[in-house]
Amino acid sequence: MCSSSASLALWTSSWLAGASSPDDVIDAMFEWAPMHLVGAGDADAAEAFALQYPGYAESIAGLLQAIRATAGAQTRSAEGEGTVRLVLPAPGAVTGLPANTDFSRAALNTGQAVVVGASGCPGIGLVPVVEGPDVLRWTVYSIVVPEHGHREQGLGEAEYEMREAVRGAADALAQMQSLPTRTLDADPRTRIAALMADAARHRYPAEMSDRAFRVLESADRVAAILTVAAGAAPSEAPTASAAAAREELLRPLWAAVRTARTTAVATSIEAAMHSA
Repeated sequence: MCSSSASLALWTSSWLAGASSPDDVIDAMFEWAPMHLVGAGDADAAEAFALQYPGYAESIAGLLQAIRATAGAQTRSAEGEGTVRLVLPAPGAVTGLPANTDFSRAALNTGQAVVVGASGCPGIGLVPVVEGPDVLRWTVYSIVVPEHGHREQGLGEAEYEMREAVRGAADALAQMQSLPTRTLDADPRTRIAALMADAARHRYPAEMSDRAFRVLESADRVAAILTVAAGAAPSEAPTASAAAAREELLRPLWAAVRTARTTAVATSIEAAMHSA
């Protein structure tokens, strides 16, 4: 599992569809941190869901109540998509975020968020922030859910692109290792395996398809290789041209990872909601 937002999106959708219990969601989220703090990002969210504002309280139940209250009246969007959506924004790639909002700025800062609500309707945005190894802080924002863009990639295409991306990431790692460096303190294969093991310890809902699981597992592998590749860069400050070349090498691979992850999560959520 790539992020706490992905876990929350998948497990709450399974719960809303009746395939999982609230305890299943809570158990999955506790794998990320034993303590979850929840608060509102604005006065409207605080009033609507009885959340603390300003400030935070220890209560993952409050997070689930906000999701249920928002999704309850809008089981599916007009396009038939589920009302829970994972977004993984990055600089220059902010699809799925409402423009010029505190929620969007917070989501972009963390690189992950969950949007709940039907397209074009009032909804909520949820942003997690890690506050140490044992604490995850969630902020609930009131938003107008952006229009769902047409998803050009299906699971089959995502699976193919991830196979290609694994090779591309391995090539990137080889290029990084060919540079002089003093940062490698372990064999790259060992570091990649450790990152993969950390991702694999998080559970997925039982009803998720094998293909969606393969896509997410491949995306985790590519992300692990890219993370190790970035760590294999020279310890000396690179020249401007070298930094630009490195960025040009890694950027499309990270974009492919984000697309594969959001595609796999979205199709899994849609399947769960249609089966409800």
